[in-house]
Amino acid sequence: MIVNELKRIFLHKESNQEIRLADPGAEFTPADVQNFYSGLYPILTNAKIIGPEIKDDEVQYRFESTMGVKG
Repeated sequence: MIVNELKRIFLHKESNQEIRLADPGAEFTPADVQNFYSGLYPILTNAKIIGPEIKDDEVQYRFESTMGVKG
């Protein structure tokens, strides 16, 4: 039996374009990764973490911004 560890990838949508953010390290939680990238993408400070979802041999987490949403 072969066991493959799936890599984590973090997705962020900006200006209708999906941006793939690399995993900074396995020791980081998804919230830590969000904080890590919030200096580069300030909108992530208010984003919601969706996932994990296994897709295309990756464990995908999605950062969804709550900015500009009414209600």
